[in-house]
Amino acid sequence: MKGFFRDNGGLLVVAALLLAALLAIVSAISGVNPITNVVRILTNPVGSVTSGMADWFQGQKDRLTGYDALLAENEELKEQLAQMEEQVRESQDALRENERLQELLGVAREHPDWTYASATVTQRSTTNWGDQITLNVGSNEDVAAGDCVIDQYGSLVGVVEDVGSTWCLVSTVLDPGLELGVRVSRTDDSAMAQGDFALMGEGRLKLTYIPQNAQLVTGDQVTTSGLGDKYPGGLLVGKIESIQTEADGISRTGVLLPSADVENIRYAYVITNFA
Repeated sequence: MKGFFRDNGGLLVVAALLLAALLAIVSAISGVNPITNVVRILTNPVGSVTSGMADWFQGQKDRLTGYDALLAENEELKEQLAQMEEQVRESQDALRENERLQELLGVAREHPDWTYASATVTQRSTTNWGDQITLNVGSNEDVAAGDCVIDQYGSLVGVVEDVGSTWCLVSTVLDPGLELGVRVSRTDDSAMAQGDFALMGEGRLKLTYIPQNAQLVTGDQVTTSGLGDKYPGGLLVGKIESIQTEADGISRTGVLLPSADVENIRYAYVITNFA
């Protein structure tokens, strides 16, 4: 007997008998076939792992699906925001245009017989030889060479030099090629305003042909004279910054600061007709 149990085979037989007895007892209690029960016990860990992996993959799928939905929603929100920003810009542009028209209304009330073409500056050309801007109105809006261009306050910006169907080239008051008759408002003295190469870079123009007896002072306002009916009268050109006597000791010249912000102007009005 002792030799028998020392054999491994003997131990296995005893273990098998005990396992069979245990299975019989479990089967009797649970009513489940012992073979089925063993299979369930053996396969249960595998089923748990498989179920866990399926749940993980489903979670990843749901996460990706949710991410795609968030991306789509984000793009839609960006589009809506862009539309709202565009509406705000349009509203701001309309508000600024309304303000400019309100300012221009004062000029229009003073000159009800004048007609205007509203314009936007599309190009600026400032060189050592000239100062010009291009507007987005032309012959289609009855703009012609020689028309005066003003800002919303009625200050002179320049004079139209060349015209296309949808554009016009304007020489500003700073351009050395521009000359026009002016009048000093306080004293009613006539003179000539013209661009100057040396002053153009400083954003100034020159006042010439000042009468010898004219009592001009710094700050005097200068307007277009309207003489000769070439340009409308009363357009504010600028104010006198200084007066100096020329080398001959007789003639005098002045320096004018333009009333219009010529260098930064974005919107202007062309006077297409005046009485």
